[in-house]
Amino acid sequence: MLMAGRGRLVPCVCLGLFGILCWVWVSFASFPDDQLPLEALDAVERGAFQPQSALSEMEFASISSYRGPGNSDRRSNKELPILLWWSGGLFPHFPGDTERIDCASSSCLATSNRKVQLYKRTVSIIFYGTDFRAYEAPLPRLRHQTWALFHEESPMNNYVLSHGPGIRLFNYTATFRRESDYPLTLQWLPSLDYLLAPVAVSLEEKNRLRREGLAAVLYMQSHCDVPSDRDRYVQELMKYIQVDSYGKCLNNKPLPQHLEDTATATGEERTFMNFVARYKFQLALENGLCPDYMTEKLWRPLHQGCIPVYRGSSVVADWMPNNHSAVIIDHFPSPKALAEFLKRLDENDDEYTKYLEFKNPKGITNARLLEALETREWGVNDMSKPNYLNGFECYVCDHENARLAAERAHRKAPKENPPPQPKMANNSHMGCPLPSPGYGHVQDLHADDGWLQTWPQDYWQSLDQAEGLESLIRHNKSNPLLLWKHIQNMAVSRARGKP
Repeated sequence: MLMAGRGRLVPCVCLGLFGILCWVWVSFASFPDDQLPLEALDAVERGAFQPQSALSEMEFASISSYRGPGNSDRRSNKELPILLWWSGGLFPHFPGDTERIDCASSSCLATSNRKVQLYKRTVSIIFYGTDFRAYEAPLPRLRHQTWALFHEESPMNNYVLSHGPGIRLFNYTATFRRESDYPLTLQWLPSLDYLLAPVAVSLEEKNRLRREGLAAVLYMQSHCDVPSDRDRYVQELMKYIQVDSYGKCLNNKPLPQHLEDTATATGEERTFMNFVARYKFQLALENGLCPDYMTEKLWRPLHQGCIPVYRGSSVVADWMPNNHSAVIIDHFPSPKALAEFLKRLDENDDEYTKYLEFKNPKGITNARLLEALETREWGVNDMSKPNYLNGFECYVCDHENARLAAERAHRKAPKENPPPQPKMANNSHMGCPLPSPGYGHVQDLHADDGWLQTWPQDYWQSLDQAEGLESLIRHNKSNPLLLWKHIQNMAVSRARGKP
């Protein structure tokens, strides 16, 4: 409930020039009576499986008071522009549903209360990509409002965002793509020291375990039906090299009983990590393939001193410690060729050790990686920096205040001050390719193949939804349920041979 005339000191995370968390005085926001809101919309619970997010491991904390050196905003809460977090389960403040945020150069009110959707002061709506559904979009879209997208999770969570009509709906973006406005590319890499951690199990010990029958290659996966179709590739690879598979997918070996609770490898519990680190190679295949989409599947083996055998981001080499620290699956013409290469490395200690030279600080030669870790404004479990949720929120706040100032200047002196140019995201901010089989060609798959019936269809149906929502917005429609009628009309047009 929103209340007027009361306040308290609460923790929030504000992005200043130096990226510091802060304590700020927050008044319970009150909204003017002359701005009539919509009735609050009921929250919709979703039961769909959501792959792990780096957010699940992020720690939140607060330290001493701080305001950005460029922020001289002394407006009262009733005068500040409002940012509305549309996803009911994601509001990066506590407690309550409305907070004042003081950012690098300006201030805003951030809220999750949907009653403010139609307020004149509500200048931007922030969406969490996994929860964004075309049929639940806040319509009509108001001319004075921008839309902002925060989506750090797998592309499989919402293929609407991988199509031009979908991503063009947004003015600001924070995604794993380096081209987004607020890139989250290295969200799973805590620090340089994480990479430099000593090898958890020595090569001598790994060789001893190999002689006792431990496979050279580990596969640990319990989410089996995914767009990257990784199990199909691993199944073919298993024909040519021994792979110990402990998860639910392609399981051929039971986990020790004391490790069963961590079978999905979603944490870094020491006993489990040491168990995994015994292997020379770890298959690290993402659930979705997209440039710059890299998760813990890549960084944890590097941290432990295993060699990741990787498939995921097509540009992963841009972010590796050096050009000799991971085995990239797509560099090999077949699973058989990859298996032969891994066998050669397994049998040659000198060649194997070259892949671990990055553990010496001088062995990290990738300037792009070093610069990105040094300059990023947000931290991963680093209490001296904000988390990226609040960082992006402040990014939107500062840019919206700048846009409003430019509009006021234009109205006051249109000849001297041009209007602010509209900002629109494009495919480079998120766009991910059509899923393809993990091994072989799509035309060779049987018609009733489960993967074929699921992910390519999901990809193209998402395009229909994106085009439908874009059309509703263009025609200023207020009922998102009209989306289904629009999609049906498109299907009928296609059936009749019309574009």
